[in-house]
Amino acid sequence: MFEKRTLIGSSILPIRFVFFMWLLFALEFVYGFDLSLFGIIPRNIYGLIGVITSPYIHAGPIHLISNTFPLLFLSITLFYNYPRIARPVFYGCYLITNLLVWLLGRPYPHIGASGLVYGLATFAILFGLLRRDVRSIMISGVVLLLYGSIYYGVLPGDERVSWESHLFGTIVGMILAGYYSQEKKV
Repeated sequence: MFEKRTLIGSSILPIRFVFFMWLLFALEFVYGFDLSLFGIIPRNIYGLIGVITSPYIHAGPIHLISNTFPLLFLSITLFYNYPRIARPVFYGCYLITNLLVWLLGRPYPHIGASGLVYGLATFAILFGLLRRDVRSIMISGVVLLLYGSIYYGVLPGDERVSWESHLFGTIVGMILAGYYSQEKKV
């Protein structure tokens, strides 16, 4: 049922995801579109489209780059090391985080993939601590070392930054880590 684990195979979905982030940014830049209208607009029926589209939309090149590298690293690590649970964890961090932002976020467009990044980072860190196997603990340590400082972003600060996405991504990552840590094969 599951394919043999390879780095190339584990990279397909993450690279495709990031490719579409960059493609939309390029189209927005070249043609002058304002795609923030497709962000999550909390408690607005039209803003519900953002649950799907917001991670692909970024405010500028710095925002895009700051999500690109962590998203690639964390998602490729997830798909390579935990192939059986990778898709539900990835899509859970993606969709549940964004639904929570739509339900509970401040009423302005929320854009970017940082909620997904926070969810994946939290999952990787907590999963290793809960599983207590050598590979998972090593992954947890590397992710904590590389991305542990992101957790300052769960607190309200800059009003232009969706700390709600960061907070809900962290919560979803914690829940998924707790849920999947009991699986025999991951």
